[in-house]
Amino acid sequence: MANFGMVGLDWQQRVNWDRLRKYRLDRARARMKAHGLGAMLLMYDENVRYVTSTLTPGWNRLKPGLRYALLCGDDPPVLFEQGDLGAHIKRHSPWIPKENVRYSYAWIKGAAGPASTQQVKKFTNAIVQEMKKSNVSGMKLGVDFIDINMIQIFKEAKIDWVDGMTPMMEARAVKNADEHECMRMVGAIGDAAHWECMKFLKPGLTENQVTAHIMEFLYNIPGMEDVEDVIVSSGLNTWPNWRNFSDRIIKPGDIVFMDLAALTWNGYKSCYYRTYCVGKEPTSEQKEYYATALKWLYDSIKAVKVGTTTREIAQKWPSAKEAWGYEEEDQAAANLWGHGLGLAQYDPPVISRIWSLDHPVEIQEGMVFALETQHGKVHQWGVRIEEMLIVHKDRIEIVSNFPVEQITVVDPMTGYSSYGKS
Repeated sequence: MANFGMVGLDWQQRVNWDRLRKYRLDRARARMKAHGLGAMLLMYDENVRYVTSTLTPGWNRLKPGLRYALLCGDDPPVLFEQGDLGAHIKRHSPWIPKENVRYSYAWIKGAAGPASTQQVKKFTNAIVQEMKKSNVSGMKLGVDFIDINMIQIFKEAKIDWVDGMTPMMEARAVKNADEHECMRMVGAIGDAAHWECMKFLKPGLTENQVTAHIMEFLYNIPGMEDVEDVIVSSGLNTWPNWRNFSDRIIKPGDIVFMDLAALTWNGYKSCYYRTYCVGKEPTSEQKEYYATALKWLYDSIKAVKVGTTTREIAQKWPSAKEAWGYEEEDQAAANLWGHGLGLAQYDPPVISRIWSLDHPVEIQEGMVFALETQHGKVHQWGVRIEEMLIVHKDRIEIVSNFPVEQITVVDPMTGYSSYGKS
């Protein structure tokens, strides 16, 4: 499959959503059993979605505990949805048995105050009952999130809770063919958004106006659920890269970069930087810095293959001291970077010289991740670029297709003076 289209058809096989849902649930269950767990309690939305394939409003995704799912043994998952939103799940998601859609017992991270204990007890009792029903009572319960309010009550209920995030990370790390097609779609949407950005950019606009325009463009695309960030940084905001946008006016000759940080199409997320120069050709120094960042990027991409490790990829990048004179790698966190993409913007692997040199992770067939590099001059200008890729058995596939080999120049004009410019 390779980007047939966005919607389902009767005459062409595109994303096979039934196969995708089964793959994700089976993979989560397999990793649960491999870790010796009888059940997993999932409170992060990316994990809830992975096992239930259900959609909830954006405000509900960001507060673990407003909704959650329980996967017990070989039984179908049980979804505890916020309030009466479960009525929509029952209607729209028939792969979840109707009797397995419940309402949640929330305490909102303690915002319920003295009622939190009451709520956590109801929450815990429901988990205990489900584990008994599935004949996994007394077995280890993997949890992907633990709240201070849960610890004592879990202890009183004699729940043997352990790490449930690691098995879920392992499950999410490797994608099937349908997830790959979702990521190709995410890449194609990103290509379109960068093209739109190139056409829209001009001196006099503010960073937030560009962000707003690209947000509107994205939300007009079928299947778009969420856009976590459109990062537009210009001029001195580009180095150090503050990964934000403001009301700064973009000036003639400014370097601008735009990042599609987690546009979310049918749950699958992007991360996709490109660098622009507005109204003027970049200077020879800017081109040189960009060429350096591009070399760092493609040297690391060329190191990606099945069976290698994140160490070999991170070794292609200079140290933070070599690149920018920093004393520790943590000072340059996310400057030279790689991270898995899927239902979360940070699936495994996450690649950095901070940890990958000493704690390497093997690259597996089916992984999907982004690699990104940057370079610049402090409070003057910076460049950043990023590619999204799929790891196949004998090759890698780059799904971000907007031009990358040089800074994208927007409507260049001649006649600039350098007099009085620092």
